[in-house]
Amino acid sequence: MGTVAVSAEEFAAVPPEVVFDRFGGGTGAGWLFDAACDRIAVGAVVTLRVPLGGAGPVDVLGRISALRRPTSLTVSHDQPWRGRIRLRFTPAPGGTRIRLHAEIDERGLEWLMRRQGLPVRPGAAAGPRIGLLTSKSGPGSLFAAATENVATLALEEINGDGGVAGNPVELLVADDATDPATGAVEALRLVRSGCSTIFTMTTSATYDAVSAALGDSGALVVQSHMNEGGGENRLRIRLGERPARQLAAAATPLMRAAGGRRWFLAGNDYVWPREVNAAARAVLPAVGAELVGERYAPLGTEDFAPIVETIAASGADVVLNSFVGADSAAFERQCHAMGLRDRALSLGPALDEVTLERVGAPAAMGIHGVSGYFQQLDTEGNGTLLQRYRATFGPWAPPLSTLTESVFEAIHMWAAAARRARTTDPGPVADAMRVGRYEFPRGTVTLDGTDLVQQQLYLAEARGTRFAALCPADVAG
Repeated sequence: MGTVAVSAEEFAAVPPEVVFDRFGGGTGAGWLFDAACDRIAVGAVVTLRVPLGGAGPVDVLGRISALRRPTSLTVSHDQPWRGRIRLRFTPAPGGTRIRLHAEIDERGLEWLMRRQGLPVRPGAAAGPRIGLLTSKSGPGSLFAAATENVATLALEEINGDGGVAGNPVELLVADDATDPATGAVEALRLVRSGCSTIFTMTTSATYDAVSAALGDSGALVVQSHMNEGGGENRLRIRLGERPARQLAAAATPLMRAAGGRRWFLAGNDYVWPREVNAAARAVLPAVGAELVGERYAPLGTEDFAPIVETIAASGADVVLNSFVGADSAAFERQCHAMGLRDRALSLGPALDEVTLERVGAPAAMGIHGVSGYFQQLDTEGNGTLLQRYRATFGPWAPPLSTLTESVFEAIHMWAAAARRARTTDPGPVADAMRVGRYEFPRGTVTLDGTDLVQQQLYLAEARGTRFAALCPADVAG
């Protein structure tokens, strides 16, 4: 399978320099390919909707990697596949012709074929296979943007050290489209393709659907990133931070910074945000907080104005934001636009570095995160990981976060467990994974058989589009 070139064209009834300068701005020429970006500059983040004929439009997340005003602009992207899109602006009678040119590689073609329900069968396996189920499309594609990249790095290290039992390990990747039903179907496909262990970096709603769908398959399912816990058994492992410990670590210093103790709880309407807010109702009053409201919105919501207005009317000092991905970015941008940031801080337990970039620097002031890993973490292991990451995937690859880095860790845990167990059979590997002490880019991680990861948590404040001022929190979790 080779590479396919795709072209599309639009027209604007204004000169090229006007189209170029307004591109992605939401006014004038902001409608071009549904582009969205805050500034036209190298390194700026961009979202494009690329028309692909019978496959329908595809949302592409990337960065501007080259530009020449007012004639051309290049976007390098990692989602839903790695590639580049070139836009050319040429004068035409009455305005400007905008041509889009994209090249789709083998992985992109496979993704498009599966999206249309066409079968794509992997070749014969040379060794053990593991599956990665992530969100390459839909609202969750923001927080999952770097997942496949770090999984690839982990497999390169593992196979460079001899693989498992002397055999190279192969990674198969699937997209849940931020939809639980799609995730369940894709997980079954991974199992049929020979994956005895599947790592999920998706919403908890997808994890629950996958866990149920694979109930009697004998496959090991590992949720690598932060989650609410529950439903663990021998073949179901849930790693990552838990909301009660995150809130216990962040609540007191955040109320001190806000100069108030009134909290409003807002999030998407599915299991993880509801469990985060249940933890908040248990943890926050015990440290002197007052809860003044709670609201939910479906995944994929774009207009959060009613919720923001309710928060403003409540007099909240801190907003607990348990929206995810694109929803979280849209919510925070609207909080800023409606003046809420002037009176309330925000804590996003799952608001990662990629989402923060989409929030944008003007709207990021006052946003805080709490987790076991941030890209700015100063450890030797993190420095090595970031160096390899940039050397492999280039300067425009999405930043790492606790959500994506956790996949790197989980795959290494699996390999270490398989080597100790001298097998890749799910049961013995799962038993070995649950006990161990590891040195990872985030520092020391310990598992003692209780399905709770012991690690240092950090409270961080947004500075522009990066989390900075990392402060070790008092509660490990």
